[in-house]
Amino acid sequence: MDSRIKQWMSLFFDGLPYSEDAAKARKRIEAALCEQAADAQPDELAARYGSYEALAALGGCSAEEAKAWRSTESLRGGDAVKKELRGQRWRVYLISALFAAVLSEAAWTVYSAVTGQVFLLTLAFGAALAVLAWLLLHRFRRVEQQRRGERYDAATYAFLRGKSDQYAKRLLYSIALCFSFLTMFFGAELSFFILGNSKPAELVENVFFNLNLILIPFYLLAKNILLTRLFQSRIGLPERGRFRWHCLGVTFGSLAYWLAVVAATVLLWENLNYPANVFLIAGVVFCLLMLAYDLTLRKRVTYRNLVFNARRVAIVTSAAVLLSAFTIMRRETYFTQPYINSLPVVSHNANAIAYDEASGVYTVTAAQDDFKILHLTDIHLGGSLFSYRQDHKALAACYALIEHSHPDLVIVTGDMSFPLGIMSMSFNNSAPVYQFASFMRNLGIPWAFTYGNHDTESLASMNSEDLNSVYMSLSFKTSGTLLYPYVQPEITGRNNQLIELRNADGSLNTALFLIDSNAYTGEGINAYDYIHDDQVDWYAAQVERLRAEAGRAVPSMLFFHIPLQQYRTAYELYVADSDKVTYFFGENGEKMINKICCSDYPSSLFDRSRELGAEAMFCGHDHYNNMSLEYQGVRLTYGMSIDYLAMPGIENDTAQRGGELITIHRDGAWDLRQIPLTSVVAP
Repeated sequence: MDSRIKQWMSLFFDGLPYSEDAAKARKRIEAALCEQAADAQPDELAARYGSYEALAALGGCSAEEAKAWRSTESLRGGDAVKKELRGQRWRVYLISALFAAVLSEAAWTVYSAVTGQVFLLTLAFGAALAVLAWLLLHRFRRVEQQRRGERYDAATYAFLRGKSDQYAKRLLYSIALCFSFLTMFFGAELSFFILGNSKPAELVENVFFNLNLILIPFYLLAKNILLTRLFQSRIGLPERGRFRWHCLGVTFGSLAYWLAVVAATVLLWENLNYPANVFLIAGVVFCLLMLAYDLTLRKRVTYRNLVFNARRVAIVTSAAVLLSAFTIMRRETYFTQPYINSLPVVSHNANAIAYDEASGVYTVTAAQDDFKILHLTDIHLGGSLFSYRQDHKALAACYALIEHSHPDLVIVTGDMSFPLGIMSMSFNNSAPVYQFASFMRNLGIPWAFTYGNHDTESLASMNSEDLNSVYMSLSFKTSGTLLYPYVQPEITGRNNQLIELRNADGSLNTALFLIDSNAYTGEGINAYDYIHDDQVDWYAAQVERLRAEAGRAVPSMLFFHIPLQQYRTAYELYVADSDKVTYFFGENGEKMINKICCSDYPSSLFDRSRELGAEAMFCGHDHYNNMSLEYQGVRLTYGMSIDYLAMPGIENDTAQRGGELITIHRDGAWDLRQIPLTSVVAP
């Protein structure tokens, strides 16, 4: 329509009360003006059609009808109409939710029937929901039938017109979202099915158990269909018939687009490393196409195509950025893999390693009289592009220490990863595990570890159960290096294990206990957990079992992440120059939170282990602490940290970084030497 005619019609009609008769007359008058006065100038329009009566005659209406358009009698508006519409909208929300629930119940009925389960209850429940949805829909439609032909004041009409635009746009989006979501969902499921060599039954099970994700776009589609009809029945869209064609166009356009994506993926399947990524890229392109449609064609079926709402745009943009960042930060990335693949095997003794399937205990039989253990802690791999430089440095530091000491076993006391988002810009804790396992497999050195407080953070991509499955998949039967038990004691903690060190003649030398110090109590920020009594009881039972087997006291060493309270007691005695502690090496330079960051809860482990003949304990957690003290006959040693990432400025600090070499002799005696990284490589 010519802009001059559009402005002329707006001058006469925009301020009028809304009525269906006036709306129909306006369309006829606009069509007649476009035909008869297409070339008329403003002054000519004013002369020929400067009154309602003249315009009414042009549209085939009488002067009385024109007068009725302007009448303020029998108008509805204000809060009463808005309250009524709120009630209708709540009915729509409930109807849509019931519709989604009925779809869910129908799907589960089919699944139950296929799997041979009892589905009568599911069927009955679904039928009840369907009846309730139909009753609500009937009530909704009856109210709208009663309101047809009503007249509204100008303010209410403007409100209804804005809502009409809003839900018309949302309906078009919902149609596009349904096809996009369904294609990407089933495409991803099929990709995992094919690449993972899953069974058809597993595919069906995954689809049904993820059904709630599919129901979201169906709920939105049902809601927006009903709400669009609600406002269209009150005032209509500028071109209601054309809007239907737009709905069909978006429907078949989306269907054709995603069928083409699926066809292309199938044809190129063998050449694609990650077929699921094709659907992600296609989703981005589809969003750009919908944006182009919004800016061009959609204006033909709305009163106002685009309304800039700075607050809404800011909220949506922020949410999109945060969601995208969160999604990206949870993904696995392997930027350090080329470096890992370049590393050679480090020479070490060929010790025999056996695993007891029943108890989950590894036995290492030393080939030589001396057995060397390298203690590392707080490696803090980020596993992201942002942390690549620090990750490379951390792995290079570990390699330098391993290549320098040629250990028989490496024990890591926690915080292998840092999936906290801060500093690492990653919530992924599986990629660092895969990377370090690959690193150790390439070096060929057996290794074991305890969990730290950061390894399974609440926002991390994998919880302790998921990570346990990952470690089992990487353990000794697969890698030949990781001594992770496939069977674990049913006690507190994510991994508690015993490694028996034996001499070449089979005699028991030393028991190595790796005990989970757990993470947080949940009672506040940095409220650290502790080693619980059931863990201590398990440790004591294992020591007694070994003593009975060997017929003598068996020395033990304990490894965990968070220090016991006795570390703080021993340090305070050292500062007080007490003769109750013996100093060996190192310093405690922690300043960020507390000098000794232990739990507020006491653990009985120290007293019980001292009674049972424990000789040494090793921990990490406090990155700048690396002191070794003897207290009440037990050697308490902080490991030198590896961390280049988790604490501000630590990348440039060097004195605290390194490891400890424990050398256990054939007679059970042992030596401990601190290896600062600066003594191995130039800072």
